[in-house]
Parts: sequence; C-alpha cells; structure tokens
Amino acid sequence: MSSISKTFQKLKTRSEGALIGYITAGDPSPKLTPKIAEALVKGGVDILELGLPFSDPIADGPTIQAASLRALKAGTTPKTVLEAAKQIKDKHKVPVVIMTYYNPVFRTGVREFLCAAKASSVDGIIVPDLPVEEASDYRNAAKALNIDTIFLTAPSTSNKRLQKIVTSSSGFLYLISHFGVTGTKTTVEKSTLGLVKRVLPFTTGQIPLAVGFGISKPEHVESLILAGVDGVVIGSAFVNIIANNVDDPAKICAGVEDLAVKFKTATTCCAHEGS
Repeated sequence: MSSISKTFQKLKTRSEGALIGYITAGDPSPKLTPKIAEALVKGGVDILELGLPFSDPIADGPTIQAASLRALKAGTTPKTVLEAAKQIKDKHKVPVVIMTYYNPVFRTGVREFLCAAKASSVDGIIVPDLPVEEASDYRNAAKALNIDTIFLTAPSTSNKRLQKIVTSSSGFLYLISHFGVTGTKTTVEKSTLGLVKRVLPFTTGQIPLAVGFGISKPEHVESLILAGVDGVVIGSAFVNIIANNVDDPAKICAGVEDLAVKFKTATTCCAHEGS
C-alpha cells in the first residue's frame, strides 16, 4: 500500500477528510519552497502537492499562472522541484505529489523522469494533460517504481470513461469541481455537490475521491466532506497568500499555516458530528 493510500486510510479511521495543499514549487524562490511546505504541514496539511512550473499551464487560472511565471523567473527547473521534494520528505512524513504537464516528462524521458522522482521520494504524480487512453506506458513505469498515478476527471466525463479512469488511477482520484481552470470561488455550486453524488458510486470501495478547483473557504471544505468526499485540494487560496507577500517570507509562512489550520479543522466535521 502506498504512502498516499495509507494516509487516506488513517484519516478514514478518524472520520477525517484529507487536506491536500498545493503550492507552485519555486514561488517566490526555490529556497523558500521547503519553508512554505513546512508551514503547511504545521498547519495540518495531510498531503503536499508541488506544482512544477510550466510556461503554458493550460489547466490553471491567473493565480497559478502568475505563480508559475514567478517561479520560472526565479530559476526553478524540474531538478530544483525534485530537490525541494526530497528536502521536504527528508524532514516530514507527509506524502508529496508532483503536478506537472507532460512536456517536461516527455523531454526528460518517462523512465528518467520517474526514476528521478523516485530518488526524490515523490509518492505520486498528476499529469493533467496526459489522457488515460495514452498513459499505459507511463502507468506501467510508475507502478514499477511504486509511484501513484493520479488522474483527473471532469464534470463532462462520461460514466464509461469515468470507470476507466477510476480503474487506471492510484493514490486518489482528483475530481475537478467545475468547468474551467483553477482559481478561488465564493461558493460551492449545487452542480458540484451533484457531481460528487454521481462520481461517488464509482469510487467508493475502489479509490479515495478528492475534489479540487475553486475551493477557497473552510465552509466549502465542510460541505464537500459532509457530501462524502475523502479529501479536498486547496491551491489558489494558499498561492494568493504567497503572491500578496512575495517580499516577506515570514508573512507567507504565517499566513499559509494559519489558513491550513482553518481548512484542516473543516475536514474534521464528520468526526465532530459523530461525537
């Protein structure tokens, strides 16, 4: 059983949802990434997702696009992202997931990229622009190295394709909560809760379900956990704190830790209901 699977299992026994915290590695500088990650872990993040900055992040909204640009300008490369992952894993026990577009994987070579990720103790990888239909070689190579392949599914995904994605995924299934790109929203839409209700029968007993895109408030987290999801992915809310304090590392760390505490508390709503 992978580290990610063990984390979800442990949280389930406590009736808690998983808090998956995303930051763009190298934003605002590579040397600060492990410090920001430590603040997130202190705040209660159960799984850390590091975005590998890319020049054309098609799934990301303005907030994370700007973070990628800052990271690239700071000299961040795939190598420095993996070095940060290794530094984080050497100090903390939380699973680390890399989010990368396929281009850096292809240019490096699938086997070479995955071996480098394994050497850096990476637990799972998300490649949002790699279709499940074209991923068999990638999946086999990742499975051989015990690296989870985390696929995304969208509101437009048919039930037939959803089943294929579920059976092809490991670690957790990443459910995109709405059409469009990443970014904060003011509410959790009824359509998102309806989407969760549609997807849960496919994932229950098969793989943990985590929801991301647009989740920016503790009440969003609570409503999704109560709807039955196993975890939530928070990205833009943390990245906004970094963007607003790029010249003040202490404020960044304090801000993301404080926000993580609030989000993590919201993931325990089911435990509180049962007490």
